[in-house]
Amino acid sequence: MAAVVILGGAGLIGLGMREGGGGGGVLPVAGTFGNQPVTASVAPTPTGPSPQELARLEHARRAKALDAALRKYAASAPEFSVAVLDRKTGQRYAFRGGEAYETASVVKVQVLACLLLTAQDGDRKLTASELSLAKRMIRASDNDATTSLFSRLGRASAIGACNRRLGLTSTKVSGSWGLTRTTVDDQVKLLAKLVDKKGPLNAASRKLAFDLMSTVQPDQDWGVPAVARAGETPTVKNGWLPRSTEGNRWIINSVGRLTDTDTDVSIAVLSHGHRSMSGGITVVEKVAKLTRQHLRY
Repeated sequence: MAAVVILGGAGLIGLGMREGGGGGGVLPVAGTFGNQPVTASVAPTPTGPSPQELARLEHARRAKALDAALRKYAASAPEFSVAVLDRKTGQRYAFRGGEAYETASVVKVQVLACLLLTAQDGDRKLTASELSLAKRMIRASDNDATTSLFSRLGRASAIGACNRRLGLTSTKVSGSWGLTRTTVDDQVKLLAKLVDKKGPLNAASRKLAFDLMSTVQPDQDWGVPAVARAGETPTVKNGWLPRSTEGNRWIINSVGRLTDTDTDVSIAVLSHGHRSMSGGITVVEKVAKLTRQHLRY
């Protein structure tokens, strides 16, 4: 009879095979022994990490390598921070994510978002004048257009109120809009809100933000777009400013997204202390490229 052990002429059920016996789970087998079902001991099936856990471990490994690469680069470069949000996987990365920097012109994305929210609140489209100013502000980084919209919306307090609706908890808006202080963590939050179907911006607002940020003038097309691969559509808003309080060294910032059928990644790089604008752009693009190299998005 299957699974019955015969020792010294007597039929015995082995240790761990009797009903109620220890040693693991039991499975009934065909046949009986002494009018009782015969069972066999089965070792627990080993289980490995889930696909989600494997992905988390792999991301942690890549993030550790990126940390090391950025620390090495930071030893010879002006101060910078970078954050990456992969909306396809939900994975986030930040290097000095909570450090605050002056925005220069990347604050214009906040102004645009507030303009769109304000129009939505009034259940209306942008006026022709507002749309014209928004196009100049984002595509050409026009300061006069930004100042006009900033004032129309209600200046720092109004932009700050919009930021709270967008979940920006570490951004302090300045009355001199270019001196607003923010973090890369807040900037990738803002970029995500510009495309979040469940967020505060409706479909028309999200589309306009994408259209403007994906069609900047050629002289504005640096920073995040330098990381884009063939077939990907980059969006971007850059900021640059020689800061009088830092010996006229440059603030250089770039925020934007890379998208195609397989990619949806937001990137923010903030930096300051550069001797020249061109040198700062080189640093920002190098940092963005390192994130792609190591995180493999």
